Amino acid sequence: MWQYQNDALSADALLVGESLFTLANGYLGVRGCFEEGYGGDVQTIRGTYINGVYDIVPVTHPERLWGFVEKQDKQPNLVDLQSILVELDGEPVNIHVGEYTDYKRILDMEKGFSHRTFKYVTKYGKIASLTFKRLVSFEYREVFAQSVHIEYEGAIKVSSLMNTHVRNFTDHFDPRVSSEEMTLIEMDEIVGSENRHFAKFHTTHSGIDLACLSMHRTFSNASEVSRHQSHSSGGITEIFTASGQLELEKFNIFSDSLREADVEKHVNTIADALEGECFMSLLDHQHNHLQDFWNASDIKIEGNEKDQLSIRFNLYQLFQSVGRDQHSNISAKGLSGEGYEGHYFWDTEIYVLPTFQLNQKDIAKQLLLYRHKHIESARLRARELGHGRGVKFPWRTISGIECSAYFPAGTAQYHINGDIAHAFIQYYLYTEDKQFMLEYGGEVLLETALLWIDMGHFDEGKFKIDAVTGPDEYTAVVDNNYYTNALAKHSLEWTVKVCNMLLAYNQAETEKLFERLGVTQEDLQVMQRAGDQMYLPHDAELGIDMQDDRFLRKKIWDFDNTPQSHYPLLLHYHPLTLYRYQVLKQPDTVLAHFLLEDYTDYETMRRSYNYYEAITTHDSSLSPCVYGIMASRLGYKEKAYAYFGDSLKLDLENTHGNTKDGLHMANMAGTALSLIYGFAGLRVTEQGLKLRPWLPEAWKSLSFTINYRSRVILVTVSDTLQLEMIEGAPLTIEVEGEGHYLETKVFLPLKR
Repeated sequence: MWQYQNDALSADALLVGESLFTLANGYLGVRGCFEEGYGGDVQTIRGTYINGVYDIVPVTHPERLWGFVEKQDKQPNLVDLQSILVELDGEPVNIHVGEYTDYKRILDMEKGFSHRTFKYVTKYGKIASLTFKRLVSFEYREVFAQSVHIEYEGAIKVSSLMNTHVRNFTDHFDPRVSSEEMTLIEMDEIVGSENRHFAKFHTTHSGIDLACLSMHRTFSNASEVSRHQSHSSGGITEIFTASGQLELEKFNIFSDSLREADVEKHVNTIADALEGECFMSLLDHQHNHLQDFWNASDIKIEGNEKDQLSIRFNLYQLFQSVGRDQHSNISAKGLSGEGYEGHYFWDTEIYVLPTFQLNQKDIAKQLLLYRHKHIESARLRARELGHGRGVKFPWRTISGIECSAYFPAGTAQYHINGDIAHAFIQYYLYTEDKQFMLEYGGEVLLETALLWIDMGHFDEGKFKIDAVTGPDEYTAVVDNNYYTNALAKHSLEWTVKVCNMLLAYNQAETEKLFERLGVTQEDLQVMQRAGDQMYLPHDAELGIDMQDDRFLRKKIWDFDNTPQSHYPLLLHYHPLTLYRYQVLKQPDTVLAHFLLEDYTDYETMRRSYNYYEAITTHDSSLSPCVYGIMASRLGYKEKAYAYFGDSLKLDLENTHGNTKDGLHMANMAGTALSLIYGFAGLRVTEQGLKLRPWLPEAWKSLSFTINYRSRVILVTVSDTLQLEMIEGAPLTIEVEGEGHYLETKVFLPLKR
């Protein structure tokens, strides 16, 4: 189950397919558009993106107040190199308007490429066989390669484009997509030599230099291939003609000045290296890289092929989109589209990063290093918001600046600080990497803790935090949001623990860190006191943890009289209308219970779950997986599997109706979390690994590996729970509250 196949060719399906068939490598992403286009009025979002590259555009506020963002990052659409037009006896090939047979389109997740084949019937009744293959290389991060093979008893003409007339996609009716017409790049130079077409350009306002280069190889056993160039204001077209048979390989190379001092030199250096490669050799490299990934990170489901294929699709897309260096992260849509303008959110730390913590520590570390790299911007933002100390990480960003223009559901989400701190703490629990915490993690924890102290206050023996927005964006600017306070408590308590650990590990360097940040022992004492006395709002009458101080005083939303066509609510109701009701876009308190269950008790979690689930719309793609994970924790097994199914099909079946704008990366990560943290019940705590496993009736087994403190542990959930130490020293793992010593293998009965 390694090949995803989708042969749908309706106009809507083609646009969604561009996202589903995206190819990327963490640096470069190319949407899965047809090389030859669609023809007619069929819409396309023909996108190519580099992770971390951004332009800066002004933000217009009719009424500007202090601290409102004045500019924001946008991920630019780059020069289009994927377009390759085909003509047969002068007739353009276009299966959306022409006649065809035997159409097939496959994404091969084991070999790392996509291929599309069909037979085209010309208006004269002649039949051509066409095969299009493409890959974005894991060996050469800058390279997007294409292969076109045509067999036709007649004249074949292939036109390979370097199209510089590109714009970013806009949608004036959806706040999740940019509404402003944007051309974010400007051309500096276009040169076409015999076999290398080169363009140099830059982002309009941020001034990032970019370059791209295309090179071609052709083969024909039937006739000679002739070629010539056509130049225009829009770029360069390389035209190839033959008869009977033609095979074209096109290597496209991109570079940016965030990473390379001389982008022109760099693309030519990569081009020189590719002289000894062909499409098939790049495929060999792909397979080798993916073998390493799947050997470590595959999640195996026995007994349901659809679930198995779908989870592998999600894992593959995550691996393709996640950044691999300090300049990049993973945006809400990865590298598959322009939804949310390429911005990075808290999705990284709470949804995506935990999936890579399991077995891809280098990737997890880079995601954390990205946050540390931008800590100075977070300091400046904290001062702009009136905080004398600490940092305020941006709600949405690429370059490190705050890009959220709507502050109630953006800047006010101070929990981003707690989310990032939580991720650093989890990394330490997985790795015990004290040096990393000394160099990076300690600073992040201290600075986020200083902000909690600066913005919160002691009142009647409790530490309280006012005027924040929690994860639920249908409730904004509240006092004592349970999720925010719980994450702040966790952050404060662990900051003190980590500081004590670092003092024991390297006192001299730790004291230098304290001195650089102006941290005193009195500060640490206040942090400890604030953590110990953190106010976590609770309603004794209902027996639930309150989302915030005032949430339960509001009227419950009238779900019975809300038309299905009015979901998601954010597209049909003013925010103030939503803010006045008990209605949730996504889990808030329930998410806090998943992350930090030790702060409450089982019955409170159960009652809270039942209460909040009933008033949650799941308008956010981040919602179903969390409710599914907590359904597993609370023993609601049918509900847990149903939520897992909802998450699994969100993009593959376009259930939210906006997959065209890019894949929902956090939801994709959520499907993996549903398996590992839901069905297997994994928790990584200060005391060690804990499991509470169960298996859906539809499956025979579930298996995955955990890379934990220099150990590799295979977990298999079937009729029994099987634990196997693949590599590393023995340890004790807690299962259903009981410790079990794992040296080689452990078999335990499973409660079904």
